[in-house]
Amino acid sequence: MGENGRKKIELPVSVTVRDLAQRTQASPIQVIKILMSNGVMANINQQIDFDTAAIVASELGFDANLETPEEVVEVQTGEVPLWRRTIANENSDNLVNRPPVVTILGHVDHGKTTLLDAIRNTNVAGGEAGGITQHIGAYQIEHKGRSITFLDTPGHAAFTAMRARGAQGADVVVLVVAADDGVMPQTREAIAHAKAARVPIIVALNKIDRPDANPDFVKRQLGEMDLVPDEWGGSTLVVPVSAKQRLGMEDLMEAILLTTESLDIQANPKGKVLGTVVEAQVDRARGVVATLLVQNGTLETGDIIVAGTAYGKLRALFDFRARKIRSAGPSTPVQVMGLNEVPVTGEIFTTYASDREARAVVDVRKATAQAKAAAVPKATLEELFAKVQAGEEKELRLIVKADVQGSLEPIVNSINELKKTGASIVVLHADPGNVTENDVLLASASKAIVIGFNVTADASVKRMAEAEGVSVRLYNIIYRLLEDLEKALTGMLAPSFTETVVGQAVVMAVFSISKVGKIAGSKVTQGELRRNGKIRVIRDGEVLHEGEMSSLKHMKDDVREVRTGFECGVALKSFNDFAAGDILECYVVEKMG
Repeated sequence: MGENGRKKIELPVSVTVRDLAQRTQASPIQVIKILMSNGVMANINQQIDFDTAAIVASELGFDANLETPEEVVEVQTGEVPLWRRTIANENSDNLVNRPPVVTILGHVDHGKTTLLDAIRNTNVAGGEAGGITQHIGAYQIEHKGRSITFLDTPGHAAFTAMRARGAQGADVVVLVVAADDGVMPQTREAIAHAKAARVPIIVALNKIDRPDANPDFVKRQLGEMDLVPDEWGGSTLVVPVSAKQRLGMEDLMEAILLTTESLDIQANPKGKVLGTVVEAQVDRARGVVATLLVQNGTLETGDIIVAGTAYGKLRALFDFRARKIRSAGPSTPVQVMGLNEVPVTGEIFTTYASDREARAVVDVRKATAQAKAAAVPKATLEELFAKVQAGEEKELRLIVKADVQGSLEPIVNSINELKKTGASIVVLHADPGNVTENDVLLASASKAIVIGFNVTADASVKRMAEAEGVSVRLYNIIYRLLEDLEKALTGMLAPSFTETVVGQAVVMAVFSISKVGKIAGSKVTQGELRRNGKIRVIRDGEVLHEGEMSSLKHMKDDVREVRTGFECGVALKSFNDFAAGDILECYVVEKMG
């Protein structure tokens, strides 16, 4: 009861008329009448926003406050792991040590899968490897009476997906590097992902049995990546192994346990149930099947869970050997059935007391996601640095891509020179090559921006960057790139602009008109051509010309736009060299931020 004698009520960001009536103990007809008197026409199943619901509640004698059912799960505190944020709120008397969770990253052909198989076949539950009848994306091994959980997920994409959603699936990263091959581009990416997550790295130096193995060369390369081996005075444990010969497995397990001893990995088996989605798919016979990693509390059959926008009552739990179990404690991977839809990898899950409460949380999340989808804010260079200066962000994080190593090194060196001035700049990843989806994933998870020199980003990468709210800035002159960074440091960076392709047409025939010049008779194949847009003329994959339109006509009429499937005549300023088969790409340039 409030100070004014009115009852207090908590309402979500959106609520149906029926649910609002139940919460306020009024009839749906009464609620609909109040809505109508305030100019809102709604039926009993219609969703209304919080502000509208609050007005109705007020007329029914309630003071409404916004409900915050997701506070525990959604609060993000930088790169602090999920389990640390969770145990911080638990009673220290109830905390117990839990098995460490390990993920294996590395280059595509350096032996990750062979190493996982070697570990599994040597150690799983004291040699019961034959009992594993299915792949669930995670499993546990035992070493000297202590359990270790391995995430058998496909590379750093899944690892980063977990970070991007606020979880940190792994306590330790084992980086697999082939002794005969050394540090490769994917190795560098994996190191960047692990460092950005601030997870301890152990290096498994694989293929030491090969005659062309050169461990010292690889160690020097690792040293250049700030992973100095402990035998050289550094802090990185480098363990020589041969996955194929099963050599060094004991040493690797010892290194993992030694590293985790200093991390104080704990959980409360009786506390709030929280964890991470490792994998999920639809099975024809069993419906939605998801692999979950429990990180706090104990998950039991019959629990009602929410993972992102998926929810449901768990009908059955299975361990990594496909054996049916009733419960799963901290650091235990478990396969579950009962969710209403496939959850996203990396999503955090938690339990709720009732199906109604779970559905209410999902409704809030869906409404919030729809609102965010309308306008995803980009982490622009100027905005990020403004946050650094305001203390909202501790550092300006960059991912640098360049056409060749010779260009990359002077750029990174110049950025490091800027750091000497006291600027909080961190180069998370620097690599030659075009901007890839992995770069965008890393930037999204780390709140970084991508800087490229003499490189491109294809359409799928641009779409992903747009969806993830990642700023990709491409340059072809080094001094402009560095100049922009310097201007950002002084708060003087001018607004940047982004290019959006809105349509494409193919030239069917070319016409000459006196006093006008050449007209490209074209058919729009996708999107639309806009009179205020710019045109890029592409022939055999090469750009011949970029410029503005002088006219756009449809059936002899001047028009502002021509859509897919329609024909039109296009004339460009300062260009007449059209040919049948040319591609006309229409794009608009918009201010970012």
